[in-house]
Amino acid sequence: MRIAVTTAACCLALSIMAPAQTKTKTTTTRTTHPVEKKAPVTPHKPAGPVEPKAIIETSMGNIHCTLFPDKTPIAVANFIGLATGRKVWTDPKTHLKRVGVPLYDGTTFHRVIPEFMIQGGDPLGTGEGDPGYTFKDELVPSLKFDVAGRLAYANSGPNTNGSQFFITETPQPHLDACYDEEGCVRGTRIVRPGYGYVIFGQCEDLDVVNAIARVPRDTANHNKPLTPVVIKHIAIIEPPREVKKSVIHHPVRRVTKAPVKK
Repeated sequence: MRIAVTTAACCLALSIMAPAQTKTKTTTTRTTHPVEKKAPVTPHKPAGPVEPKAIIETSMGNIHCTLFPDKTPIAVANFIGLATGRKVWTDPKTHLKRVGVPLYDGTTFHRVIPEFMIQGGDPLGTGEGDPGYTFKDELVPSLKFDVAGRLAYANSGPNTNGSQFFITETPQPHLDACYDEEGCVRGTRIVRPGYGYVIFGQCEDLDVVNAIARVPRDTANHNKPLTPVVIKHIAIIEPPREVKKSVIHHPVRRVTKAPVKK
């Protein structure tokens, strides 16, 4: 009897333990996906030139110029105003005010000299015309006639800038402004202190400038071209203005606290 009980107990124990040995542990595997990093958002920059450009459309081709409003703001504003018709000017032929009329349209390069420059922008076409006003000089020491293609105002003395301008064909250091109190020697001429020509841009397309400078001209009549070289129009391409996003202010919601019951 003792052996039977013991055997039965062993079989009972094995029958209980067997399921425990065959039971498998289930594990859940988590799959992690790489987090996609978003590229930093860069502010949108409007397309267009950083500095205003002028396209001088002539009967012999176009001349592209970059203007310098950061260095000569008055000179550039005057040029753009006359080119677009935004600036009021007086017609020297009729002595009438012109409003909304581009001054340069239909004018000519009335003075051209090879290896030197081409001059235009005179509403009279003789070299003696002006827009009915003058404005002060903006002489900048860093701007010199050390490269070809300089765009500058013609004048008849200090602070007599108007509408006439010229474009150099080659470097012309003798035209540099004088900042010496005792005057400056520029080649064969002596420049008075504080005198010079206002440079307000830099032009490309020098092949067009060279061609205009070499047209047949009347050397006895201020080097005026025998066949007019016409300025059809001066197109201005201004840099786009930054559009500021409007900020919407929402009313502040005030939270009223209930009195605490003591």
